[in-house]
Amino acid sequence: MPYLVDGHNLIPKIPGMDLGAVDDEAQLIEMLQEFCRRRRKKVEVYFDNAPTGQPRTRNYGLVIARFARAGVSADSLIQAHLQRLGGAARNWTVVSSDQQVQAAARAARAQPISSEAFAREMIAALRGTPSKPEAGSEAEISPEELDDWLALFGGGKGNKE
Repeated sequence: MPYLVDGHNLIPKIPGMDLGAVDDEAQLIEMLQEFCRRRRKKVEVYFDNAPTGQPRTRNYGLVIARFARAGVSADSLIQAHLQRLGGAARNWTVVSSDQQVQAAARAARAQPISSEAFAREMIAALRGTPSKPEAGSEAEISPEELDDWLALFGGGKGNKE
């Protein structure tokens, strides 16, 4: 089941990430790419405030990032996407702790999940092993690579929370 993710709602729920960071969106996209690779999922992540002069939609393989233009919220883009999906919305999971976004997901028959719950699921996927590896797929990450990921995203050794 693919995901529609409220990006700025998810970022503060991930240990070590901060909405005030210059590269918060890029960090989240990197984490989502690894999550998608490991779980064989697709994600469309929505952010407010598209950078001027940049495309509003960027493709990162299994992750598509969509940026709302000035005057439009990521929440409204998610709701519009659910409406366009029609009956197919029931095949999607919507990640947000925003009550209006969750209500729109339920109304469209999509599966809502809180940002907190998804953050836990994503971190577990990054720490664990991929589900059902395919023949010829990449090997499991090394302990050193896992430590690098955890250090980058605030879950590593010495992180005091």
